[in-house]
Amino acid sequence: MDDAMLTSTSVVDQDLSHVSVVIPRPQPLGLFPLPLGFMLIPAGKEADGVREALLSGRLPASWPQNLRAHELAAAGERGAAIAELQGHHDPVSRYNQFVLDPDNVDPEELRRGLGDFAVLVDVVLFALGRIDTPPHSDSVDGEIAAAVLSAGASHAMIGGDHQAAVEMLDLAAAAAAPISASLAGTLRGAAGAICRDIGDESYGSRLQKALSDLDGADGLRVPRAEIHLCLASALHEEAQRRPELLTTVIPHYHSALQLVRRADAPMLWAAAHAGLAAAYLTMPMVEASSQLRLGVAAQSLRSALTVYTRDEHPQEWASVQLNLANSLVYTPSRHQRENLVEAAEIYEAVLQTRDRTTDPLGRARVLANQGNVLAHLGVFDDAKAKLYEARFLFEELGDDDSVRAVRGVLDEIARQRVLSVTDETEGP
Repeated sequence: MDDAMLTSTSVVDQDLSHVSVVIPRPQPLGLFPLPLGFMLIPAGKEADGVREALLSGRLPASWPQNLRAHELAAAGERGAAIAELQGHHDPVSRYNQFVLDPDNVDPEELRRGLGDFAVLVDVVLFALGRIDTPPHSDSVDGEIAAAVLSAGASHAMIGGDHQAAVEMLDLAAAAAAPISASLAGTLRGAAGAICRDIGDESYGSRLQKALSDLDGADGLRVPRAEIHLCLASALHEEAQRRPELLTTVIPHYHSALQLVRRADAPMLWAAAHAGLAAAYLTMPMVEASSQLRLGVAAQSLRSALTVYTRDEHPQEWASVQLNLANSLVYTPSRHQRENLVEAAEIYEAVLQTRDRTTDPLGRARVLANQGNVLAHLGVFDDAKAKLYEARFLFEELGDDDSVRAVRGVLDEIARQRVLSVTDETEGP
């Protein structure tokens, strides 16, 4: 961080009190979620230490009394934070009240008292959805410019102009880099995620640079985990064409799970578990110890299912259930029959979400898997019924390879029945 930037200040004359108010710079704008992310840190020796910690992406070990409102905001206690600021009329306190409770502070009055920081009033209004268009300002720099450009990027995304959003985030990261690596990293991570979504191959280098910038930012564990998950899922998709990339995918899933717990970000945590399991299930089984991965995959899938429910997340629930059933079928176990029974039950539950009209291929694949499991359990009549329907759907879809695979299972069932009848006829 640039020491010169840490000691620079913005001096504001408040018309009502005729006192000179110093707002130190740089400020940790946008690093943390609202409301803390846009609250200003006042001047003062103790406050300076907190400001420096926040600029590094860390929450302070302790908060001084004059930053009690910030501490409460960080803990999600918005009402208490508002109450803490009541009775304070200096520009910084009034602005922080506005961030917490915009309906009870006059924006125009704030603008007059904030000097270079006045543009933040409209940045906050845009972030809260109170205005449709973000502010523009060529007269600001550093973290203030980064906040303005970030708001512009959000507006571009809303309008569907992804390239413009990336360009603005790049400018924002460049403005932030000299004063806060963590702030630059969060902006680079956002740009990398957009690049990933639009097929821009620069996403990998952008996300890796973002992770490097955010190294040690312990107060930003969720954003760091999000970047790891974004990079992992993108590489995972690419690994379908280049299987050798699978070994680079798994560490990112592990990193995401090391950074967050279920309570921190349940959807992110579940997605990381589901992705890790899917990666393990698709890795080649080149040695006996590789089979241990199947057990780890099953554990991760069961963890994901504590978040994904059939009613609230039907698509994710079905995908994870299918992978769990597949892992139960192929994982060596002393309880193999019990695993096969559970897998057959899971397939039956998933079938209820695979409509024959809207998703014939998905239904056919589940039926084929279920039929195969039932055949291994010796439940031949039920297995044949599932396999006949699967074969019919595959034939309608023109999937000849799948038709042949299903016929192979049906032929094996017929052979087993012939052998069973022969054994019964010959007797002891």
